[in-house]
Amino acid sequence: MKKFILLFFTLSFLLVSCKDDDSSTDTNQDSFDRGAMLTHWADNIIIPSYANFANSAAVFRTSAEVFLENPSVSNLENLREDYKAAYIDFQSVSMFEIGPAETIGFRGFMNTYPTNATAIENIIQSFETPNLELPSSRDAQGFPATDYLLYGIADSDAAIVDKYLNGDQATSYKTYLDKVSKRIKDLSALVLNDWNDAYRDDFVSNTSSSSTGSVDRLANDFIIHFEKYIRSAKVGIPAGVFSGNKEPQTVESYYNPTLSKSLLKEALLASKDFFIGKSFGQNTNGPSFKDYLDYMDAIKETESLSDLILNKYQENENRVEELQDNLLSEVQNNNTKMLDTYDSLQENVILLKIDMLQALSISVDYVDTDGD
Repeated sequence: MKKFILLFFTLSFLLVSCKDDDSSTDTNQDSFDRGAMLTHWADNIIIPSYANFANSAAVFRTSAEVFLENPSVSNLENLREDYKAAYIDFQSVSMFEIGPAETIGFRGFMNTYPTNATAIENIIQSFETPNLELPSSRDAQGFPATDYLLYGIADSDAAIVDKYLNGDQATSYKTYLDKVSKRIKDLSALVLNDWNDAYRDDFVSNTSSSSTGSVDRLANDFIIHFEKYIRSAKVGIPAGVFSGNKEPQTVESYYNPTLSKSLLKEALLASKDFFIGKSFGQNTNGPSFKDYLDYMDAIKETESLSDLILNKYQENENRVEELQDNLLSEVQNNNTKMLDTYDSLQENVILLKIDMLQALSISVDYVDTDGD
């Protein structure tokens, strides 16, 4: 009997000890300071990025007003420069489709391409005022529509200016450009104001390690942006990866294709900088996905997962650098390089979407129709 009682207490002690050990292990496995990372993201990356873009959008809008008041080749050239600057700055905020940006469908209204030139012309030729608040008008506004209005409506700069000066539709062309440029400015200011208002605190305080937590949600936004809006939209779709045929008409900045590589480079750089927690416009880093992976000692095939991802980012950048500035011409004349770039980006999709999310115990919350 004494032996039985002794055995009972021994087993009970072992069970309690095992339970305590398991709890300690779970705590050590992931006690990473998500709140500090969210604070850094909000205050040093997201809000400064939106502030920079809102400023660029406002400058672009002012140039549009000057051009509309006095259409000339000189004012058109100035407007184009400010448009290009704003378009490039947009690449740094495109991945942050969360909170106010998600609520209004910011990215879709800003950069759905290819633009629907036929719909734009139908509105202009019928002297209608465009209703750009309709979801169905996403492909007839934003930067792609501006691309068409500044580069695609005629074959020369003088002829483009003439569209805004003479003819029955001159007022309609002015109205459309006025509406598009104003909406870019207004939406960028709206998102920035909401971040500076209540949403910043809501975002930072939501440290839950669940599908509704800010880290999990932004991790998915970050990856879907890399997968769908960099890998697929900027490279894969024009190269014909999914259709089996080249689709040069889907290149970003189609009417001014010499800008297309710059947009791709900027988007890729913004993605890498966010992964390492680089403060916007500065050379300092803060808590990041890279730090989180290192904290979790994430390893793949004996190598640091964060190093593998960074090395792949470098390879991605090298592939992009090998492309000519005009991606429309690249698709038409040397599509193999576009396909090679896609393959390199795809390898990073796997590291980010599968390996990183698994290491951080984050579930994918979007539907993948292209495969991994």
